[in-house]
Amino acid sequence: MLNEAFWSSKYQSKSTHWNAGEITKPLKDYVDQLKDKNINILIPGVGHGHELKYLFNQGFKNVYVIDIATEPLDYIRKQLPAFPNERLIHGDFFELEGSFDLILEQTFFCALNPDLREKYAQKMNDLLSYNGKLVGVLFDFPLDTIGLPPYGGNKEEYELLFMNHMRLIKIERCYNSIKPRIDRELFIHIEKKND
Repeated sequence: MLNEAFWSSKYQSKSTHWNAGEITKPLKDYVDQLKDKNINILIPGVGHGHELKYLFNQGFKNVYVIDIATEPLDYIRKQLPAFPNERLIHGDFFELEGSFDLILEQTFFCALNPDLREKYAQKMNDLLSYNGKLVGVLFDFPLDTIGLPPYGGNKEEYELLFMNHMRLIKIERCYNSIKPRIDRELFIHIEKKND
């Protein structure tokens, strides 16, 4: 059900309640401490592209985005006409190939059917370069598998999920969430598990 048609309909009807209007503080604070602006960065489920816009305006040179719906990519083309079109990927995240030093997670995980979480963790590990990092936020509220996204979870569930596929560095309560998400977000820093 959570296919291209579903997400396209959300954008077409302007039912994008997850849109924060700008990059959220946990991700902004993380990006602001990055020194190497040449690293390969992926933003899956780019949505309105606030993280992309911020990275692009800060001079990061190798940012890629992927979304299953075309509407977010069309929106970004209008908002950032100078952004390279070949880095706006329309497709299924689970079919993506490549190698990234950093993958930023912002409301992509919570939009996926919870049945795909193991596959998500494995795919993230596969896409990361040697010592690559998955960094971002995950929702911290009870998982409702009957309703529609966003799907929640908790620290213990996430630790069990990721420790099977990746190397845990940090999963902790966000201290700098935006107001509607205070006490409902966990900051994650997870690294590739190198064999």
